[in-house]
Amino acid sequence: MDSQEKWNSKYKDRLTKKTEAEPNTRLMMQSGYLTGGGALDIACGLGGNSYYLAEIGYEVTAIDISDVAVDYVQEQATCNKLNITVKTADLTKQTSVFTGRKYDLAVVTYYLDRSLFPLMKEWIKTDGYLFIETFFQNGSSGNQSVSNQYKLESNELLKEFSDWRVLYFEENEQEGRQTIFCQNRR
Repeated sequence: MDSQEKWNSKYKDRLTKKTEAEPNTRLMMQSGYLTGGGALDIACGLGGNSYYLAEIGYEVTAIDISDVAVDYVQEQATCNKLNITVKTADLTKQTSVFTGRKYDLAVVTYYLDRSLFPLMKEWIKTDGYLFIETFFQNGSSGNQSVSNQYKLESNELLKEFSDWRVLYFEENEQEGRQTIFCQNRR
């Protein structure tokens, strides 16, 4: 089973269970900084972050490998008259979908491809923001179903974005997640 088939299956299951797509709590905590413009939701899943950002005034580009997820996000955006453009792309192979565009905000939750870090730095405008939250290797029993290659090292996001202005950082050992919200000061 390839990656697209795997994620299509997961999202079909979530839709069958009528799992609500919720925005990330820590992203919503940054609302004072979120003033609209162009936003990129990388690996958007069923669109919780995309809906939230569109509702607060962003023009959102939502990207995911799963056409099931992308079709669902498009349907919800149309029904709710939200300014969301969706794209199906395998980000391990198709980063050209971003060529020529700069964003005021990029959001990535629970997707980790370190090769995208330098590209994210190019995609975000000067004074724009980046929000990332994903699993990290905390040594506890949490997130055992996630391979270590998809988990961050301790403080990895702080190191990777050390030349940016860090506005929020958390490494939560109990939940096995790492979160950063930072501003491009280049």
